[in-house]
Amino acid sequence: MRIGAHVSDNDPVTAATQRNAAAVQFFLSDPQNWRAPQPHPQAAQLLAADLAVYIHSPYVLNVASLNNRIRIPSRKLVIQHATAAAEIGARGLVVHGGHLAKNEDPAQGVENWRKMFDRQSAEGGFATQILVENTAGGDNAMARRFDSLARLWDAIGGYDVGFCLDTCHAFAAGEDLSDAVDRIMAITGRIDLVHCNNSRDEFGSARDRHAPLREGTIDPEQLVAVCAAANAPVILETDPATQADDIAWLRAQLA
Repeated sequence: MRIGAHVSDNDPVTAATQRNAAAVQFFLSDPQNWRAPQPHPQAAQLLAADLAVYIHSPYVLNVASLNNRIRIPSRKLVIQHATAAAEIGARGLVVHGGHLAKNEDPAQGVENWRKMFDRQSAEGGFATQILVENTAGGDNAMARRFDSLARLWDAIGGYDVGFCLDTCHAFAAGEDLSDAVDRIMAITGRIDLVHCNNSRDEFGSARDRHAPLREGTIDPEQLVAVCAAANAPVILETDPATQADDIAWLRAQLA
């Protein structure tokens, strides 16, 4: 099992070495804007390194949106980031499930996800596999509660799509972690990546605030159990100052 961390995008290879990480995740552009990614300066090193590389898409993306000014640029940016991710050998592009505005029909958001995959499949598919990530809050979120995720997966599960399970997000959404892996597998048939994060807030808070593995409101042993059950690569999205120790601790617990 490869264990690593979300790191700064400017020197992920060195960051991985400093953390003794076997996997890294990073952004290819500012996560708060719509700029297309540029060629990564460490492309050759990343391709040569023995690292499992994952890219996180910008937070501004919302594939589900009914607003054309958001949905259409979102689809374009997903394609651009998937292409750029493939150029550095990434195994997946993590994309949040997105959400709709109040009183909008979630079925339309699900349909927008399906249309994106359908249209791109006609063009040969995405250059890097898309990994849909569960989210922490939002009444009209596509992938907050597992029942909503099931509706989304019914529409897109037939395409080449993977799933990223975030432990903090599931806990904040009010999903019991003790059987979360089994319930996700019953829906998606797969977990391709785990974002292993503790939570600064209480169960069901709908707040997306990560904590180091042994410092939050989730029992650390529960996090270990999720990672063991998922049997997928693990990325920590926590304080850079604690990542090396937490990677070593988690690796020892899973040995």
